[in-house]
Amino acid sequence: MDRVLVTGGAGFIGSNFIRTLLGTTDTEVVNLDLLTYAGNLDNLKGVEREKRYKFIKADIADRSAVMNALDGVDTVIHFAAESHVDNSIKDASAFVHTNVQGTKNMVECAMNSGVKRFLSIGTDEVYGSVEKGSSKETDMLEPRNPYSATKAASDLIALSYFTTFGFDVVVTRSSNNYGPYQYPEKVIPLFITNLIDGKKVPLYGDGLNVRDWLHVEDNCGGILAAARKGKPGNIYNIGGGNEVRNIDLTKKILKFTRRDEGFIEPVEDRKGHDRRYSLDSSKIKSLGWRPRKKLDDGLRETVEWYMKNEWWWRPLKAKTR
Repeated sequence: MDRVLVTGGAGFIGSNFIRTLLGTTDTEVVNLDLLTYAGNLDNLKGVEREKRYKFIKADIADRSAVMNALDGVDTVIHFAAESHVDNSIKDASAFVHTNVQGTKNMVECAMNSGVKRFLSIGTDEVYGSVEKGSSKETDMLEPRNPYSATKAASDLIALSYFTTFGFDVVVTRSSNNYGPYQYPEKVIPLFITNLIDGKKVPLYGDGLNVRDWLHVEDNCGGILAAARKGKPGNIYNIGGGNEVRNIDLTKKILKFTRRDEGFIEPVEDRKGHDRRYSLDSSKIKSLGWRPRKKLDDGLRETVEWYMKNEWWWRPLKAKTR
């Protein structure tokens, strides 16, 4: 990978991945991001001084802008997506535009530009609620909300360019990410920042929904492994091996912020709230990848990061009030 185009590189996972690339490789990085509400150049503060880094503000659905950005690029890592489930339930229009039309435009432009590999970033939510066992890459897709439905469509559109045209496409599907620079609408940064301010945390339903938590740095390592070693046309699950009920996750955050359980505020459950996600990550592990962060260690570090970086999250939370 000599020159990589990262879409959505001003977002949470994308910005962490750019830092990983610049910090561990000699790769040149082009960051294509429209800077919608969750895109934030402060996520890359200091990176703009790096000579191997270039930022382009554009919509991934804009064919002309994408073709220009792809000049000299050999690899595309496609993060750009609308990702908040609650927002998709209120109005799915932006999700269809970005996650479906945007992916179609990106993969088509990449193929026509002579890109060698297109890696599309997916989610475990496309498998739907998993009551028992763990989802494998060959399992049926059963998305149950507009967000996950558009992400399933994104995966299938990208992969269709492999089966139809022989274009080198790889897809990763990760479990729930957490870590620094995560927009404070998501559960972990929302709860941490609420508790820092002495506010209660809204816990959906009975709190027994189960998620597998993956530190963003571990996800970046898995994505890099798939980009380098993944087989064309293949899907790779990236799980953290940290399954925990939402109520227990909340209690961990309470402990690390030194708050008691009186700060938990039960709220009406989300519509179509999947009960459990779980990934079988044996395929990505065959490429030599392993998650390194244990949940307690990663959560403690994440709480400390938000405590030390109020300059980053307070303006974002002010916008959502």
